[in-house]
Parts: sequence; C-alpha cells; structure tokens
Amino acid sequence: MSFKLISAVFIITCFTLVSGSYEDKRCKCVCPSPAAVLNNTVGSDRKLYIGNVPPNKCNCDGVILPRVGELIKGREQEFCPRCECKYENRNTTIIKVVVIIVIWVIMLLVAYMGFLICLDPLINKRAKASYQEHTNEDDESTISGSSQQMGTRGNVLNRVTHQQDKWKRQVREQRRNIYDRHTMLN
Repeated sequence: MSFKLISAVFIITCFTLVSGSYEDKRCKCVCPSPAAVLNNTVGSDRKLYIGNVPPNKCNCDGVILPRVGELIKGREQEFCPRCECKYENRNTTIIKVVVIIVIWVIMLLVAYMGFLICLDPLINKRAKASYQEHTNEDDESTISGSSQQMGTRGNVLNRVTHQQDKWKRQVREQRRNIYDRHTMLN
C-alpha cells in the first residue's frame, strides 16, 4: 500500500512540474520604480520586469516601455539608462529532472525509514524477552543452543537477530579478555 502511495505522489509531482508554464529563454530587466523618475526622487525600490522576447529586443524599448510607457511618457530618456537588462537562456528540463530525482530519493528514504520503524518492534521484542544482565560468567550452552535454532530458521528477522547475538558474544568475549586476562582481541 505504501508503494502505491509513493507512486501516486511521484506521478502527481511529475505532472505538476511538467505542466508549469516556464520559459527557457527570457529577458530579465531590473529598473527603478516609475515614481522615482516622475517625482525626481532617488528611490531604492526596484522593480523586476520579465519578458519573452528575442535577444536583440532585450532592452528597455522591447520589455519595459510596452508595460510602463504610459506612466513615464516623455521621460523615457531618464528612465531607460537606469535599467539593467540581461538575456537568460536556461534549461528548465534539467531543473525539473533534478527536482523529480531529489523528491523521489526523499520518498524512498521516507519509505525505508517507515520500514525500519515497523521492523524495530519485531527485533526488539525478541531482544527484550531474551535479555539478561551481563555477568562475567561464561554461558556458552545457551549461546550454542540459540545458534542451532538460528540455523533452522531462514527468514530475515532471524538472520538479523542472529547477527545481534553474534555481536553480543563478541562483546562478552572482549570484556572477559580485557577485564580478566588483560589482552585485546584481534
């Protein structure tokens, strides 16, 4: 069920990103507010104008004057030199693909985290039931008995718990060597 949910979210995300109306080529102009020219005041607020025009028309006459020409009529020579226009050519397809891949990886990691959260109680249930306080005494008989039982069962959960038991045995042996024999394991 979670795979279907992840797939549905992924498909919806793809359609949302693909259906957006983005232009790969545009002219981006940053100009002062028209009020700065009309009132002869120096203002720090700037406006952004974006137009889909060819590179040779990426200037004040091609992008800005069609929009604000009525406001600054007669003062174009004062207004246009204050504008900075740049023609941008970008590849939005690559941007969309990268965003889709990042979202997909995040969804996979969330699904994996959910799987681990569901698996954790199963692993810890057995570990809590069989946990005994550590003593320096050797109890090899219970260890070898549990190892034989692990050999008969072959599912993933038993293999994981078998690895945990193996690790606990190694830790127990290491402690015994350090505290009793004062040697290190290799």
